[in-house]
Formats: sequence, structure tokens, C-alpha cells
Amino acid sequence: MAGRYLHRVPGLYPAASRGHVSAWSLAACTVIDLVAALALLALNADLVSTSRIGFYAVLAVAVMAYAGTGHLITSRMPGNVIGWLLSLIGLSLAAAMLAEQHALYGVATAPRSVPAARLAGWGSGVFVSLAVTLLFCLVVLFPDGRLPSRRWRPVLWSVCAVAAGWAAQQLQAGTSISGGLTNALDAARASYPNPLGIFPRHGWFSGLIAVIYGLGVATGILAVASVLVRRRRASAEARKQLAWLGYVGLMTAVWVAVLAVDVGFTGGNNGVASLGWAFLVLTPVAGIPLACAVAVLKYRLYDIDRIISRTLAYAIVTGLLVGIYAGLVLLATQVFRFADPIAVAASTLAAAALFNPVRKRVQSAVNRRFNRTRYDADQTAATFAAQLKDATDLNTISDDLAAVVSRALEPAHVSVWISRRD
Repeated sequence: MAGRYLHRVPGLYPAASRGHVSAWSLAACTVIDLVAALALLALNADLVSTSRIGFYAVLAVAVMAYAGTGHLITSRMPGNVIGWLLSLIGLSLAAAMLAEQHALYGVATAPRSVPAARLAGWGSGVFVSLAVTLLFCLVVLFPDGRLPSRRWRPVLWSVCAVAAGWAAQQLQAGTSISGGLTNALDAARASYPNPLGIFPRHGWFSGLIAVIYGLGVATGILAVASVLVRRRRASAEARKQLAWLGYVGLMTAVWVAVLAVDVGFTGGNNGVASLGWAFLVLTPVAGIPLACAVAVLKYRLYDIDRIISRTLAYAIVTGLLVGIYAGLVLLATQVFRFADPIAVAASTLAAAALFNPVRKRVQSAVNRRFNRTRYDADQTAATFAAQLKDATDLNTISDDLAAVVSRALEPAHVSVWISRRD
């Protein structure tokens, strides 16, 4: 039906066609850039460390996530700017990867074998700045592609000013080109002077760059604040959409805490630190586009509150049990003078025995504090189930059931039909 009526609306079908062509063109350019970047990475493998190759693998996942999610949204909702922002971020990251590897190949691996190698290295930094700028815009406009209110327009102007400042920094004389994303040129000792340096290295331009960076920090804080302001004024459905983005932020904070604890106790020179850094990078770069897809397309949207509360509860339980375990080990070895194997085994058994009761108490506390609506609905459902055993009035039962469904699921409308059978 929709396909037949589409031809009858004047001008609608050509616009839709242009949108599809643009979406597919962005996706094709992103894939081509990514494949070319990975091919050059293979040729430059002797000059790239293993850690940088692993980081490129994470970036490749991020590029595919942004480009794929952006294409999915633009194909379903071409009028939503979020899909186009995601697609452009993916293209910018892929272009930055390609430019960096192109420069490394033309400067160090096979000097003067490819054209414009030094210019490509300069362009890599420009593409990185563009990707960060678009990410700021994405956060401010999420999830419906509009600002929280007209008063937030200066934030977008600030984003444009920061982007212009970062672009101008790429024209600063006396600087060197070290690579865009991973400083691969610097690591291979192939960095070179800026070929397009026209602004002075010191003086007024250096002060301007400092102001631009300060403005960038303030813009980032305001971008996060816009999400909080939007959530406070949003409907129940919009709150759940914003919660997906908050869930990515929560998981990122968890990995930051894990790294901080590991560095504090072990210095960070182990496999836990490496794994933590990998997840710290992968969570936001891959989680943000996936969160946008789930929120904007409303796929399994209503499970997010339960996911967030469980994640927070398990993070708290993990921290408590780690503290309890460490305390028991110190108590057993330093006070009671038990042997280390016995102390470790006893502390492990004690922590395992405490896991379930601690989890239940923490989950209940988290539900009461951060997820009050669902907690009250669960309590209402439990009370209703207990009363249902002795209830005989069908009108009372239907009213109570409608109240439980309304509080637990928050639908737009609730109707209860009771079939009477003799």
C-alpha cells in the first residue's frame, strides 16, 4: 500500500531516491576507504607495532558499526539527522585511517612511491577533528535530531567554532605531522614538518589555539549537560531512548574504574590492563552507534531499565566482594597468620557464599533508588498476585489488573476483558 501511494505524492519519490542514493554512496565510500586502509596497513606491518595493529582492528569495528548503523537508520528514517551523522562519522574515521597509512607507506615503507603522501598525513588530522566534531553534534541532537530547545543553539555554534579552530591548527607553522589516529608516523620515526604551515607557531595564534581548546572542553561538558536536560523534560519513551546512550556511558565508566583499581594495585603491567584498555576503547566507539540504532528504531527499547539496574547492581556487588575478599586475605595472613593458600581458599569460599545475599540486597537498593517505577510496579504485581487468591469481585480484579499493567509496562492505553464462563 505504501509503495503505491508513494508515486502519487508530487516530489516525494525523487527525494526518497536521492536519499537512498546518498546513503548508499556514503556506505560505499566508507567501505572502500576502510579496505584500502587495511591493505596499506598490511604493507606497512613492519613499521607498525602489534598494539597499533590491534587498535586499528578496534577502529575497523567502529567504522563498520557507525557506517552500518547510520545506513540502517537513514534507510528507515531518512529525515532523521542522527543516521546521517553516524554515517559521516564512520566515513571520517575510515578516511583518517586511510590517510595515515597512505602517508606512512609513501614516506617510510616505500618513499616517493605514491603521490601526495605528505599531504595525506596532514589530512589525517583534519579527518580526526571532523569525526570528533560530528560526535559532539550527535550527542547534542540525540535521539530525535533536534536540540532540546532554541536556547541550545549557541552550543552548536560553539561546536562549529571549535571545528574551525581545530582545522586552523592544522595550518600552524613549526609543527610536525606525526599521524592522525595512532601517531604511526612518529612511532616509525617518519614524522615531517607541516607542509601547509601558514600561521605562526607562537604569539597570537598560539593563544587563540589555547582558547579554542578551552572552548572545546566547555562544549563537551555542555553536550553532556544537554542529555541530562533533555532527559529531565522528556516523556517516558524518550527517557528510555536516552537511557541507551547512558548505558554506554555507564559501561565506559566501569572500565575506567577497573583500570584505575588495576593500576593502583599492580601498576597496570598485566593482561588485565591491556584487556581493560581494549574494552575502554571498544565500548564507546562501538556502543554509541548501536545505542543510537536501538533507541531511534525502538528495537527492544523497553528492556533498558532492567539492563541498567542489573549492570549497576553487579558493578557494586563486584566492588564489595573484591573489598571483602582483600580484607579477609589480609586478616587471615597478617592477624591469624594462616598460610597464603589456606587464606586465599577460605576467602574465596566466603566471597562465593556472600555473593547471592549481597546481590539481592544491592539489587533491591538499586531498584528503589534508581528504578523506582519498576520497583513499585513489581511490588504492586506481587501484592495483586497475593490478593487474587481470595478475590471474587470481577470488577475489582479488572481494575487492579489494569493498574498493574499500566505501572509495569507504561502503555498508552490499557483495556481489560474478562470472559465469564458458567
